Amino acid sequence: MNTMRRRSFLKQAAWTASAAVALPQFVAREVFAAPGRPGANDRIQVGFIGLGGRARWILKNEALPGAEVVAIADCYQTRLKEAASQIPGGDKWRQHTSYQKMFEQEKLDVVFVETTTHARVLACMHALQAGLDVYAEKPLTLTIAEGRPLVKAVRHTKRILTTGSQQRSMPINRYASKLVREGAIGKIHTVIACNFEGPKTFTPKLDPDPVPADLNWDAWCNQTALRPYYREVQFRWSNWEEYDGGGQVWGVSGWGTHSLDQVQCALGTDDTGPVEIWPEEAGPRCRVTLRYASGTLLKLEGKNRQHEDLGAIFVGDKGRIEIVRGNFITDREELRKDAPPPTPEGPKEAIPHIENFLQCVRTRQLPNADVEIGHRATTLCHLVNICRKLQRKLKWDPQAEQFAGDEEANRLLARPRRQGYELPIIG
Repeated sequence: MNTMRRRSFLKQAAWTASAAVALPQFVAREVFAAPGRPGANDRIQVGFIGLGGRARWILKNEALPGAEVVAIADCYQTRLKEAASQIPGGDKWRQHTSYQKMFEQEKLDVVFVETTTHARVLACMHALQAGLDVYAEKPLTLTIAEGRPLVKAVRHTKRILTTGSQQRSMPINRYASKLVREGAIGKIHTVIACNFEGPKTFTPKLDPDPVPADLNWDAWCNQTALRPYYREVQFRWSNWEEYDGGGQVWGVSGWGTHSLDQVQCALGTDDTGPVEIWPEEAGPRCRVTLRYASGTLLKLEGKNRQHEDLGAIFVGDKGRIEIVRGNFITDREELRKDAPPPTPEGPKEAIPHIENFLQCVRTRQLPNADVEIGHRATTLCHLVNICRKLQRKLKWDPQAEQFAGDEEANRLLARPRRQGYELPIIG
């Protein structure tokens, strides 16, 4: 956005990863003579897991300063070949159909985990065991129960893990978030965000399709049931509850992750969450309200607008601020006096976020979208889905990460994992 677009604040409409059945005995790099992390003048050695659309977008349009991609892994060999042939420099990347083999055979410093959501946490855990720092795509988890073990693993291994919520590193988003947190518009009583769509349940309508010869379908299914192969499942997986929480464009755990993470950032609730959530009416896409302990209400009731609109409207007793992707609008124009320039939406918008990650790989400081931040923001997405599924008010304990006195709701925090794809215990 090069120019400010005025909008009415009164409008409330407002890959695939390969996984082995037995876990290899990875050895962290710190035990060898080589340093455990790159020095100031060393080029960071990067691997990618999952070469679907998001990975290829990053490789084509963003930058990895001081780093170089040396290897890629995907359980679907066609994706490896496509990426290597379509992206400049890709012909030099070593290709692996198993990310575990890539960890064993390559001298990597970091890995970008760009897998399907249902395969993401396991790949992250294996990378941590291998002594690697991790850039993990959003949403970070498939279930709430996956998040805390991942946070513990990151802390125990002393690795860096950032979540791909790039608005966290856009200078103007950081500036506007700080205004809200520090009371520039007074006490926040209401936040309005888009009423994002939930996931669907896949119902086979046709006979299974033949499994592609170069696809490891067992590895693709990962923690989920080894079902017959359907091309629609492989290429539209983010629509289905089994594999994501609604990751299609305007889905809860798709673009909704960006919006709800922006809410957490501006409210200063990165280590906690709401305490109550309830549906405003019946139905699978009902409006939902979440209440924080401070009394702030987060209302999911706005309409889908444009990609760059992702964010939320913050209503305080001294004014309003709407934070969007790469910009903000306010009825207190004096608050824009020292604001950084807008971040144009599209290619290169994630460069500051990737730069922050790679800098933290060298300095060992916490990144802008640390694992705890990613887990907490993704938890909001899962809470919305659980509330809609049960169609009643729920009391949430953000410290215990449990529903108070509600066993039915607590059973939805986790899912059975297929044998051979259990999460390792780290820490």
